Amino acid sequence: MKKLGFLSFGHWTPSPHSQTRSASDLLLQSIDLAVAAEELGVDGAYYRVHHFARQLASPFPLLAAVGAKTSRIEIGTGVIDMRYENPLYFAEDAGAADLIAEGRLQLGISRGSPEQAVEGWRHFGYQPAEGESDADMGRRHTEVALQVLSGQGFAEPSPRPMFPNPPGLLRLEPHSEGLRQRIWWGAGSDATARWAASRGMNLMSSTLKDDETGEAFHIQQAKQIQAFREEWAKHDHGFEPRVSVSRSILPIVSDQDRAYFLGQRDSQDQIGMIDEKTRAIFGRSFTAEPDVLVEELAKDEAVQAADTVLVTVPNQLGVDYNAHILESLMEHVAKPLGWK
Repeated sequence: MKKLGFLSFGHWTPSPHSQTRSASDLLLQSIDLAVAAEELGVDGAYYRVHHFARQLASPFPLLAAVGAKTSRIEIGTGVIDMRYENPLYFAEDAGAADLIAEGRLQLGISRGSPEQAVEGWRHFGYQPAEGESDADMGRRHTEVALQVLSGQGFAEPSPRPMFPNPPGLLRLEPHSEGLRQRIWWGAGSDATARWAASRGMNLMSSTLKDDETGEAFHIQQAKQIQAFREEWAKHDHGFEPRVSVSRSILPIVSDQDRAYFLGQRDSQDQIGMIDEKTRAIFGRSFTAEPDVLVEELAKDEAVQAADTVLVTVPNQLGVDYNAHILESLMEHVAKPLGWK
């Protein structure tokens, strides 16, 4: 059995061809799609986070709203860029949203991806320390967030507080018990997957990773998962980790599906440079009739190794059409593969 969730990139554009023409459209439809997905039996609603873009950016109001409107579905991110985050505010907001959702948050975080703005995190008031890269800064913010999410006291109480304090050092409130074990690291390499395992975070691996061996994407990703689990076994974190992979999967079951997606050209892995130094491999899309998808996904080594599959959805096509995609996935792909 595998968990199946959707991952929305959260695009909006004023184009008349888009169903999400404003940030308001996008946010409200993001909530509605999570409600529809829960009714269909989908396990998770996940959202991308990008700053300085016509996309979803501030995750916690959305996560809290989804949590208030649903009762079962997991709610997550893929991923929050920790270069932009004050780790203490992050922990407070996450705790509040998780309590509203009654313990259903699954927060994907990372050091971040290439952004719209040059060194956008500087505009948020953050800059790397001496001798530190922006990636190092993101991991440093993460270390602090993980520490305070544990619920341990660390702040000295005032001798003249406005309200009575509990004994000992003060922790951040609200604290949501168990959230610390539901933090995922979006790893782009084998090394960062091992780092995540050493810190006790679950692994979130997307459709993009460093091209480290020249092999097919799914084989490299399966090796990344293996490296993560081998490193995890060296530590005593007190719980079993989860592993998710993202895929673009579009079952062709209607004339509308054929009109939108049949004939797409990204049915093979792609190689590219995501910055001046990093050669990356981009995983292929899966767009075909269900029987073909079932056969192809059964051969995907990383999909087989993961316990959770996040399927990217074309959010600009609207709630109804994306609900149709999810229903098709559940009925014609997940069931034949034994995921459900």
